[in-house]
Amino acid sequence: MLPTKGYAAMTAKATLQPFSFNRREVGPHDVLITITHCGICHSDIHQARDEWGGSIFPMVPGHEIVGTVAQVGSTVKKFKANDRVGVGCFVDSCRACPACREGSEQYCEAGMLLTYSGRDKDGQPTQGGYSTQIVVNEHYVLQIPSALSSAGAAPLLCAGITTYSPLRHWGIGKYHKLAVVGLGGLGHMAVKIGKALGTEVTVLSTSEQKQKDAERLGAFDFALTSQPETFIRLQRRFDFILDTVSAPHNYNDYVNLLKTDGTMILVGVPDKPTLLEPFPLILHRRRIAGSVIGGIRETQEMLDFCAMHHIESDIEVIPIQQVNEAYERVLRGDVRFRFVIDLGSIK
Repeated sequence: MLPTKGYAAMTAKATLQPFSFNRREVGPHDVLITITHCGICHSDIHQARDEWGGSIFPMVPGHEIVGTVAQVGSTVKKFKANDRVGVGCFVDSCRACPACREGSEQYCEAGMLLTYSGRDKDGQPTQGGYSTQIVVNEHYVLQIPSALSSAGAAPLLCAGITTYSPLRHWGIGKYHKLAVVGLGGLGHMAVKIGKALGTEVTVLSTSEQKQKDAERLGAFDFALTSQPETFIRLQRRFDFILDTVSAPHNYNDYVNLLKTDGTMILVGVPDKPTLLEPFPLILHRRRIAGSVIGGIRETQEMLDFCAMHHIESDIEVIPIQQVNEAYERVLRGDVRFRFVIDLGSIK
């Protein structure tokens, strides 16, 4: 076993604290990664506080992992020592179902194995990237392009692919009008990627303070959803709406902003359900859909796309000792737009 240091939530809602644990030995198909950076995702907070249910403790969160290869297994050909690599939201899948065979492992029929708060085939809990090292099967490891910085690339492995995947799946691009609901970790990546795809992007936010950020990121327009007239002025304006908000809010208000045949795509996960009115959908043949991250092939495509278009996440780098403060700041919306942990700060 490989002794590893990290930070963990020992129970639901507990503050994170130093935690020592063991990683498995490097097998023939494995890659041992020395972690240099790991992003903080809002879902880390949901999971650490067991807000979705089913969390496994002690829990080392983190699924936006960048580091360097320290060792490879005997059969690994794609990676070598000192390569800069990444690991995203999952580290295994069945590899046999139709979804896995077509490269959509995120929709594995047996369930993808989450990078943390999952159980591997031996029943052992997985632990994430708020740690010094990780061992991952080579199939679930990604190459980080040289044009991307390690810290700026880390959030792409969740926030980047979570927004890139639905934009590509629905063919959103030039001549489309896209509304992005929320301008946080996910939303700011949606604006950057949407703009790079040639889309006219409007940011919908409750915070007037986000307008300058939206303009800086390349949004075509900005509207305050705290003002009721916004929902009148923008009726039937958009081909697509990408909803990135993780707090409870009323989906019905936004459906009316879609054109006929428009699609609202949910990528944020509130911790409470929302009632849905059928008539706004029925009367204009509108759709509400969902999307979760992307497969390994698509995630590599996203990284290469971001490198080509010079897209990274806007970040604030912190030492691991500030992780609990960072969680509280995320909940207050006090970050532009993603915290990234420098894992060199673990002593």
